[in-house]
This record gives sequence, C-alpha cells and structure tokens, in this order.
Amino acid sequence: MLAVSSRYLGRHRMIAGSAVKFCLLCLMVCPTGIGTASAHSGKPAALSSLPRPAGQYGLPFASPPGPDTWLLGQFYGNTAFAYEQRRTLYGNGQGMHFGLDFSAPCGTPVVAITDGVVSEVDGPHGSAPHNLVINHPDGLSSLYGHLLSKPAVKVGQPVRRGEVVARSGDSQGTCVSEPHLHLEIRDHSHQLLFNPVGYLRADWASLGLVNPDMAGPGFQQDLRQPGAWQTPEDQPSVRLHGPLLNNFAQPWPPLAPRTPVKK
Repeated sequence: MLAVSSRYLGRHRMIAGSAVKFCLLCLMVCPTGIGTASAHSGKPAALSSLPRPAGQYGLPFASPPGPDTWLLGQFYGNTAFAYEQRRTLYGNGQGMHFGLDFSAPCGTPVVAITDGVVSEVDGPHGSAPHNLVINHPDGLSSLYGHLLSKPAVKVGQPVRRGEVVARSGDSQGTCVSEPHLHLEIRDHSHQLLFNPVGYLRADWASLGLVNPDMAGPGFQQDLRQPGAWQTPEDQPSVRLHGPLLNNFAQPWPPLAPRTPVKK
C-alpha cells in the first residue's frame, strides 16, 4: 500500500494547492462527462421530507484512518480556505466548501456510505477526473469525486452499504499531486447540499486530529458572531447559486492585503 508521505501531507493542508483551485472550478462550472440528468435540475426537496442527520451512514472507506490509509483533509462548510475564495472558486456554493475531503493514496477502495441505487457514473457534477452519484431511498444522494478511473458500477445498479464502488484518485490525475476523495451529500435535485458530518458515523474530534497539518479548527470567524460555524457539526446547508453566507464585515483572522502588481 502506498504511504501518505509527510511531503504530501504538507502540500495537502486544507487542500489549498493550485490543483485544488483547478478541481473546484471543475466541480462548480465544468461538466466532466455524460450523466443521466443535468447538473442542477428539478425542484429541490422539501427539507421536511429529508432525514435529519443522526449518524446513519458509514464512512466512504472500509479501512481505518492513518498515515498509510487515509486522513481527513478539509471539513465541510465555512473553512478558512473557502472564505478566502468565497467570491471565486466557492461562489456557486454560497462561499462554503460543500463537501468533505479525505486525503488518500490513489487506488484506495471507496465504499458506498449506505444502501442505494447508482444514478450517475461520470455525470455532469465535476470533481474530475471521474465521479459517481448514488441515490438513497431516504431522498438524499452521495457524490464521490476525484476518482481514479470510471467506476465499474452501472446506472440503475443497487449497491449496499460498505460495498466497494470506486477507487480514489487525484484531482490532477497524477496520483502524486493532490490525491484525495471528495464526498458530498445532496438532495436528488442536486441543488441542496448538506453537511456530511452529521450523517456519517465517525469520531470527528479524533479524525480532526489525525492530520498533523490541520492545526486548529480551520474555520473562519466573524467578530460580530465569533461562535458561529466554528465546529465541524455546526455548518450551514448550501443551495447552489444562492447568495453568499459568509460575507463577513469583521472577519478573523483578517485577510492579508494583496501586494500590488508593479507595472
């Protein structure tokens, strides 16, 4: 098994490299294949019809976390990196990082987080080079992005929780640049996105400490409401193409001023 090197971990802090800027652009605006539905279509589900988060899903890997298997890379929500890019890379997601990133060597088996039916293979939702969407009977869907190769499962195929459905890859396709899995929880219309933390059964306090490069909570603060959106569990849902949620007047830490370009 490939090890996650210290050099890789350093580069993967909060998934804030140039490769991620590329993959997030793809995630938000660029179709990556032919799917069974348009990227954002249909009427969003009524929130009252969707299940509340209760740790009812499993993690997307069967193996335990560790430096030779997988580590948590970036939380969902109001992360500091997402805030910095709230008007650009994350603008379509209301300024939020609307998935969980798991650092993992290329080829790591990815498993279904719960029972469902494959709805899209390499569909129009980005997360290049390959992605997979599974619809679950409770009204939610799970998206698995940055996969190594086109998943072998077929549209319409039932899958069970813990069944291997894909292999994790790299957003640049190199397996040495930014190898990680991007996981999202959406409604079936693909317009509403939810914090996976509450739905996945995991010890998030421990997982947040696994990656030594994740010093501190990694969330942006608003001095007007310093306690808002500061834990992995307390993060807002997202409606694609909605207004910014984190347009803070008093952000902390403040953004570093940009150096003027000399002409």
